Amino acid sequence: MPKLKTHKGAAKRFRLTATGKVKRGHSHVRHILTKKTAKRKRQLDIDVMVSEADTPLVKKMLPYGRG
Repeated sequence: MPKLKTHKGAAKRFRLTATGKVKRGHSHVRHILTKKTAKRKRQLDIDVMVSEADTPLVKKMLPYGRG
């Protein structure tokens, strides 16, 4: 069977934890930050887990994980 290719867009956006869950970052943190409150920016900085419904799709795009 041939090697599988990693989806490079997904590799830049998602990380796998040691237990196999998928982490993602938030959007809206790159620019136009002056109008956003400090609390909002602080909360957007924390990574969260991908929803259970989307996890199989992401894992399919990252066949070898992301280290």
